[in-house]
Amino acid sequence: MPEHVRDWVADELGSPVATAADQVGGMSPGCATRLVLEDGTRAFVKAVGTDLNPKTPELFRREVTALTLLGSHELWADLRASYDDGAWVAILLEDVEGTHPDLDDDATMDTLLRETDRLGQVLAERVPDPPAPDADNGGLADLRDGFHLWADAVARAGEIPPDLLPDWVRHDTATWEPLVRALADHEVRLVHWDIRNDNLLERPTGDLVFVDWGAASVGPTWVDPLLARLERVEDPWFDTALATSPALVAAGDLAVDAWLVGFATFLAWRAHTVVDVNLPTLNDFRISESRRMLVGAERRLGIA
Repeated sequence: MPEHVRDWVADELGSPVATAADQVGGMSPGCATRLVLEDGTRAFVKAVGTDLNPKTPELFRREVTALTLLGSHELWADLRASYDDGAWVAILLEDVEGTHPDLDDDATMDTLLRETDRLGQVLAERVPDPPAPDADNGGLADLRDGFHLWADAVARAGEIPPDLLPDWVRHDTATWEPLVRALADHEVRLVHWDIRNDNLLERPTGDLVFVDWGAASVGPTWVDPLLARLERVEDPWFDTALATSPALVAAGDLAVDAWLVGFATFLAWRAHTVVDVNLPTLNDFRISESRRMLVGAERRLGIA
């Protein structure tokens, strides 16, 4: 990061940095570093500039917005300070001792489902009336807008190459487009909207922490429980696990199926049309996640 941003970090921490360990993973460019200070305290710093990617600073601003709304809690890393000069955005966070959880482990997955339900309750209590979305200016995103974009992609699914999207979606846009668009009619509240393994940390105690709030949005109450189960969408476990979430039961199977088809199609559309700046792993992620969701949708719909 530039020297003036490094100076800001040093001033905010109040003690010189003794060691710095870069964290590798995820998809965003920029700095993501665990710091140990000379006084023994720890912190986590992430920073990005518009010269690395024009959109990522907006995600960082959104994370600051969300964590400022939420305050301190054991379910997420606390915000210590933030910096924004218009070109560079930096965030100082609590450094959570832990590693990414093993979601292949049934007990850990059970913990994730339980803690995701708890997260939803805490978000509703802390922010019962979220501010109006303002995604272009560092505010919350609006999943209702996103669902309409998904539906637009479904409507043009025939333009997506068959190696990215199967014929049963490409040739049946009249069925799926209105079902996906109807997702925007569901009641919304504050949601994390990016629950996946690399945005989770497991403390030595086994407790989970939800990190990376750059996608924080207003959206249906059931999307975070659905994302928590998405790690196993290819497995019949996914269908059984839906029944353990009151929010997903209330949403209904049709909403889940439309969500899977809509999101998978949108990711395939983006993989077909978008050129990313300094995000070398993103397109492979879009393709793999789209295919995983379509495997789950095909099983649920009985498509051979």
